[in-house]
Amino acid sequence: MARIAVIGAGTGAMAAAARLAVAGNRVTVYERSASYGGSVGRHEHEGFVFDTGPGLLHLPAVQRDLFVKTGKESLEQCVTLTQVDPASRHLFTDGTAVSLPNASRAGVATALDDALGAGAGARWSAFMDRARDSWDRSRRPLLEEPLWADHQVLGRDPYPAVRQRRLLRGARQAGTVAEIGAWELADDRLAALLDGYALSHGLDPRSAPASAALLPYMEQTFGSWYVLGGMRELARAVYERCVARRVEFVFGAEVVRVVEKDGRAAGVELAGGEVAEADRVVLGVRPRPDLVPGGAGDVPVRAGSGAGAAGRFTVLLSLRGAREADAVHRTVVHSAQGAAEQEAVFGGRVAGHPTVTVLRPDDPATRPDAEHEAVTLTATVAPQGPVDWRDAAVRQRFADVLVERAAAAVPGLRERVLHTEIRTPAETEAETGAEGGAVPPPALAGAGGAYLHPGNLTRLPGLYLAGGWSHPGGGLAHAGMSGTLVAGLVVEGDDFRGSR
Repeated sequence: MARIAVIGAGTGAMAAAARLAVAGNRVTVYERSASYGGSVGRHEHEGFVFDTGPGLLHLPAVQRDLFVKTGKESLEQCVTLTQVDPASRHLFTDGTAVSLPNASRAGVATALDDALGAGAGARWSAFMDRARDSWDRSRRPLLEEPLWADHQVLGRDPYPAVRQRRLLRGARQAGTVAEIGAWELADDRLAALLDGYALSHGLDPRSAPASAALLPYMEQTFGSWYVLGGMRELARAVYERCVARRVEFVFGAEVVRVVEKDGRAAGVELAGGEVAEADRVVLGVRPRPDLVPGGAGDVPVRAGSGAGAAGRFTVLLSLRGAREADAVHRTVVHSAQGAAEQEAVFGGRVAGHPTVTVLRPDDPATRPDAEHEAVTLTATVAPQGPVDWRDAAVRQRFADVLVERAAAAVPGLRERVLHTEIRTPAETEAETGAEGGAVPPPALAGAGGAYLHPGNLTRLPGLYLAGGWSHPGGGLAHAGMSGTLVAGLVVEGDDFRGSR
């Protein structure tokens, strides 16, 4: 029985902890905050309940596998999953609106044709076929295998961009998300739709590699799911599975250093000076030079500058009045100034016309009664630092902009507001310790490896990386896979070749 110390109680780190405990190890999780879940948080106010992190679950097979491998009760026996249909409604600047059905490629094509005009569905479907090819080519090394020393294979973009011939000029092929929108989709609204997927994951469409096409592919293929009671219920279920497997949690315990002894990880040092010895250490937070022996260079791969660093600005609204019967769970209000928004977000400024995601779950657990509604507004923004999100005036002005834009999706929004709670990258930084309150994007192939994250196996024997800041990156599914990979590396060692 090995003693394993896990730093952080995010969902990826807890996934690793549960799997390692099932394998017969003695696992202790050290968490700097007072609770589990990391970015999967919850805010409550006078009977209103809001998610403060991810609002929907995609690729639920990752969580299903975790529960199958760590106990008798399935995921569905621990939480109630519901498919969100339509998966999303999109409002474009020309007044066009389209609702996309959940997990139906044919249905999406039909909806796009009906809303945007004949041919729109065919262009999107052709793009999704290419996205499927990209998924098939990169899925295993990108999501299901540790990041091996020959990770350079992921530096090549797997997206089969259309080669377009031009008179008097050389042929061109899309290499970024923005170029796919301009050259292959050839419709400003379809381009905005694709840009929105990238932006929602903290990626700059102007530089994100074409392989980001797998993001809409995953969502439209595997569906969008909501956990009744809020996504925090998923974090609770993972935590309870860990406890059932006798994982020990120590909250309010900030780890300041991974202890090295005889050339390998040998435990953790806490803020009070106490040292907890361990045979192996799993780092479930972002690697920092002061935390990892020898600095961050001890990891074989680091996310390049292309991965950027964006945060989330969220407005939680307690509303009077019932949710209308035909309300959509998720509406995306697209920006009329997409390029300017991207320039602001990734240039360290406040966007004047942001893309806003409006979440309106039809869930009695989120509201005091049927005559009220809990609504969440979210925008991707520059992190704390380049923008001072602690400035009350800056916070309020941007929150007002989000509410104004969201009014297109929620009838009578301003008149219905009872209470407003604003959360910015400053709160994310304070609660999770993530520098600038940045949210980790998913790993992507292409761009010479600039969008990869540190590998799960480090150069320091006995030290492993899990969670959104490690391979294969951010998001509930990706972070969950990191836990799977770490557990495989610890249990099987060099013989582990990936999840099956």
